[in-house]
Amino acid sequence: MELGKEYLKIVIDRFQSVKILGDKTINQLSEQELHWSYNSESNSIAVIVKHVSGNMVSRWSDFLTTDGEKADRNREQEFIDDISRKLDIITYWEKGWKVLFDTLHGLDELDLMKNISIRGENHLVMEAIERQVAHYAYHVGQIVYIGKQLKGENWKSLSIPRGKSEEYLKEMLKKQKRS
Repeated sequence: MELGKEYLKIVIDRFQSVKILGDKTINQLSEQELHWSYNSESNSIAVIVKHVSGNMVSRWSDFLTTDGEKADRNREQEFIDDISRKLDIITYWEKGWKVLFDTLHGLDELDLMKNISIRGENHLVMEAIERQVAHYAYHVGQIVYIGKQLKGENWKSLSIPRGKSEEYLKEMLKKQKRS
């Protein structure tokens, strides 16, 4: 087994599972709900999407050759809720993920031990990847939490629904026996 190739496969799968949680949440929400925030210090899902996408485009564009904090990124502007349509929010979301996945698919195992820079700080590529897994999972967790609060009883579970753990486990064990 080539450890670096296996790591890249695993991390791509991990990013994909995080993205799916965000996708499924955003798809459950109305345009108005995407702009809801608890108070003036809280971010709406639209703002979180804008920030995550801005971060992804900055971090993953020219990943191996330029600093991850691009000069043309306006991070402060990412926190202004100015994308009104749901379709445009989804377009922002998809743009960031595309840059990330295109970059990851272009890496090979030798790249993992290279040094890159984020805000002038050196990181091994593997370290930078792990940093971003944590960052995006954190923000997608916020998206899911807000969505769940807004939908209440109408929330469609993204994992094992309450009261269904035993049923789910039995089904998973059956699938394993068949394979």
